[in-house]
Amino acid sequence: MRGPASAGSPGPDRSRGAPPALRAWAQALGAAVAGVVTMIVVAAIGLWAAGAADLPGGAFPSVVAATVLIAAGGSVGLSGDAGVIAEAKAALDVVPLSVTLAGALVLAAVFLLPLRHRAVAGTRELLARIARTAVCWLVLLLLVSLAARHSFRISVGDDLAEQIGTELGATPTVGFRADVPATLGVGLLWVLALLALTFLVSRRAPLSPRLLHYQDSVRPPAFAMVLTLLGYAVIGLVAGIVELITGDRPSQTLAVLFLGLPNLAWMALGIGTGGAWVGHVDKALGLPLPHLLDQVLRTHGQRTLDLGSLAAHDRRAWLLVALAAVVLLAAAFTAAVRSPVRRPAWRHGVEMAVALAVTLFAVGLLTRISAHYGLSVIGVGDLGGDLGGEVTLEPQLLRLVGLGLLWGLVTGVLGSLAARGVRHRGEAPAPPGAPEP
Repeated sequence: MRGPASAGSPGPDRSRGAPPALRAWAQALGAAVAGVVTMIVVAAIGLWAAGAADLPGGAFPSVVAATVLIAAGGSVGLSGDAGVIAEAKAALDVVPLSVTLAGALVLAAVFLLPLRHRAVAGTRELLARIARTAVCWLVLLLLVSLAARHSFRISVGDDLAEQIGTELGATPTVGFRADVPATLGVGLLWVLALLALTFLVSRRAPLSPRLLHYQDSVRPPAFAMVLTLLGYAVIGLVAGIVELITGDRPSQTLAVLFLGLPNLAWMALGIGTGGAWVGHVDKALGLPLPHLLDQVLRTHGQRTLDLGSLAAHDRRAWLLVALAAVVLLAAAFTAAVRSPVRRPAWRHGVEMAVALAVTLFAVGLLTRISAHYGLSVIGVGDLGGDLGGEVTLEPQLLRLVGLGLLWGLVTGVLGSLAARGVRHRGEAPAPPGAPEP
């Protein structure tokens, strides 16, 4: 045992750690940096596989920065210019959810590291940690925004056409630039929503005493839905790796995996439960789309993307129903096991119904696609050829939500019944010979 310090001793040794305030800011910065770096790496690999590294004018870093911003909820505006007699139009609204998911998982994991051994924390402390992380996140988004700008010259044909276009002031260009105010505003909401979801789902996240009463009713179904989404992403990853090894388009498959894997996997969840999206593909505009979706949607009119339309091209699409049933039953069983043992089955069903309806609503919003580029002369339409194209995909939200309520109710009740007789987390084992409750 150490004795008291003498009068000449230097006192407590503080060299072993930074001051608490500095350490807290370092933890917040570490979480934000880890999330951004992960998103940059995933976006760079996906865009490289999609061929963006060959873009002219050293545009690749700018395109990576723009992709990261969009994945983090930011806004990147597209603009076109074709001189005095022509007009170039462009619009893009699609979230690269592979980048989003990777960054969110890493940011949440690093954020929870200092809290992993605590069950309860004060409200002020938790809010302070969230605020510091949000500030660091916004600073990093601002830095990325400065790099997210570039412009491209669009080729309109052979050398003679290029020369004529230059002489007439009709050489088209298209560019993009980050909308900084919108990026910071929506980016703030994005990181706050992520951290709120982290506390809502993870048992490693401590709660304030005021919220402990709600954790048994909120955390199990929320965890079940996150488990469902991650499970579908893993299944999609396995299928993508098989396609990468056996298929004849490895670059496109790799681009899908690193840019749009959750987009497709979570749409499979919605379609498997009976949901639908409506849209069409005129030209893919460089967006990586699987061949089956391209077959269904490539038309000049609107097409419905659902079980029926997919099965018309590939009968294996009906397996999505069986997959949804297995995954949702497993999620409902997990939620029931993590809930108090005496909770009635109907309540599990209601909680799962609400949770799945909200999840499918979010999936519908996140998987929307709206992309267009066109060139017109004196305001007269797209010129055709390779100078115009469009991809649209919009969810039928009411259908998704309604079927989510039904599937959640049924699987929630069945999962609760299946969990009876299974020892729940935190439940003490019954002594030998004790009567059944």
